[in-house]
Amino acid sequence: PTAVERPGGESMEPKAFTLMPNYPNPFNPSTDSRFRISDPEFVILKIFDTLGREVATLVNEQRSAGVYTLRWDASNLPSGVYYYRLRAGGFFETKKMVLAK
Repeated sequence: PTAVERPGGESMEPKAFTLMPNYPNPFNPSTDSRFRISDPEFVILKIFDTLGREVATLVNEQRSAGVYTLRWDASNLPSGVYYYRLRAGGFFETKKMVLAK
């Protein structure tokens, strides 16, 4: 799986930490995930299968406050439910996505 970062398209400073729903969902074979962070933080965004095994790390680095969009290509993974989890400082959120081939 690969991730490609794209500009967030928003110029306003974010007001909170947010993990937005991926789009499209269900997807085949790629989907965009967006998140916003309100303060500079070390950010980790990972994807897991239904058994809790990590299948991809999209972000694992210090990030400035802002809105980020990442495209994840899951063309080499089987259909199924996956979870993406954002951790930024003390913020932690997980959402579900469906790969439908």
